[in-house]
Amino acid sequence: MKQLIKNIIMLAISLVGIIAFFILWPKFHPENAKIVSSNFVGYDFARAVTGDGNGVKMLIKPGTETHDYEPTPQDIIAIQQAKLFIYNGGESDAWVDKILADNNISRDKTLRLMDFVELKTEEEKEGMEGEEEEEEEEYDEHIWTSPKNAIRLIEAIRDKLSDLEPDKSEQYVENANNYLVRIRDIDENFRSVVMAAPSKTLIFGDRFPFRYFVDEYGLDYFAAFPGCSDQTEASSSTVAFLVDKAKETNAKAIFKIELTNGQLAQTIADESGAKVYELSAAHNISQEDFEKGVTYADIMEKNVDTLKEALY
Repeated sequence: MKQLIKNIIMLAISLVGIIAFFILWPKFHPENAKIVSSNFVGYDFARAVTGDGNGVKMLIKPGTETHDYEPTPQDIIAIQQAKLFIYNGGESDAWVDKILADNNISRDKTLRLMDFVELKTEEEKEGMEGEEEEEEEEYDEHIWTSPKNAIRLIEAIRDKLSDLEPDKSEQYVENANNYLVRIRDIDENFRSVVMAAPSKTLIFGDRFPFRYFVDEYGLDYFAAFPGCSDQTEASSSTVAFLVDKAKETNAKAIFKIELTNGQLAQTIADESGAKVYELSAAHNISQEDFEKGVTYADIMEKNVDTLKEALY
């Protein structure tokens, strides 16, 4: 009798597992995504152009560190089966070329976003923690932090999808135009904020992925680490340098980026009498924001408000 009951329980558990499998299969199976993106911005821009978030998959998990991502076998299957694979290029996507070559994935069904903007090399400014010297110059991969670049990327995704699916081209153009109106407004708002700001210098107690942003709007900056640095501990000399710069420029704000603990920024703020503000580079978003459907435009609109409060 005990064995019979045990067998019934095991059967019930198996049935529950099978039912759950078929309920979740449509949501997670790679065939459900016709567009796959390696990062958040590609995912968001494709979602805006298609108007269908259900058909777009983001490989990196929300809330995780983008620079440490490595594709899983399921991710590779998703790339193989997608109509279009969007990736940024640069250091964080160094794995892509091998995956495409090893799996015989046609370049015709890929879109490398760094091909559509004027690239800038990574910069190591005075006071930053030094990185190991690279044999070749590395391009800064955070191209989307400039809304002007974001416009070019949205247009590139629109054009590629229109080529792949001509019957949907008209809808893709309309969707893209609606999103571009919002991005252009954000660009104008940033310009207005910077133009009227009494200070044009940003102090970051964190990594600095905003090279394209500050160059676009004529801002200066000092930071603890370069944009793609994997360092988290700053030397006492770096902290002292940033504290001195904050005092010298009368900074009321010390910035941190998203998904970091902000401890270094808080230390510099405490020593200089400033306040910590978060400026998001849209590397990635939290699980909560992902589930809410937060967009690149939402993030940048919040950045406009943050910058206005921090610089005035």
